[in-house]
Amino acid sequence: MYKNLRLSIERKIPLTDEEWNLVVEKVKFIKLKKNEFLQIQDSNSSYEGFILKGTFKTYILNDNGTESVIFFSFENEWICDLESFYHQKPTTYNIKAIEDSEILVISKANKALLFEQVPKLIQFHILMVERANIAIQQRLIDVLNKTSKQRYLEFIARYSHKAEKINNRNLSSYLGVSHEFLSKIKRSC
Repeated sequence: MYKNLRLSIERKIPLTDEEWNLVVEKVKFIKLKKNEFLQIQDSNSSYEGFILKGTFKTYILNDNGTESVIFFSFENEWICDLESFYHQKPTTYNIKAIEDSEILVISKANKALLFEQVPKLIQFHILMVERANIAIQQRLIDVLNKTSKQRYLEFIARYSHKAEKINNRNLSSYLGVSHEFLSKIKRSC
């Protein structure tokens, strides 16, 4: 069950079986049904997670009750509300399963223990944070400099095998367009 997590880590750093067993001791397996939350905005519960199966959306609920989808996360990807997790602040985002999902999570305290027990995991951590920062910067650049149609086409190209899991309401929120405008984009492609 945890094989994909080990592969993800070992793409960057090798682990002995003893080190791997320490990792397994610190993570928790969670199953979520479609529409269940891993994290609720403004709560004090934040995890870093590795998705074994399923799809998640990370979003904020605006003052007017609408959702703004920031990211989608898929199998074999990491997911985290960075500020909340690393600085123990109330969560900024909702993280919700958009299909039945399985995820391995780790708390901040258990991650700190792992760093003491397996110091080379700090290097892996640095690489993960760098990757997250790059993804956030790229998302910002895309929103500021690309048309909705360009962002849609790039999303479909990047996630061609996963895009069918995203309904039009979530995808239009992610692109920052109305449902009607998304339909118009789809028709023109």
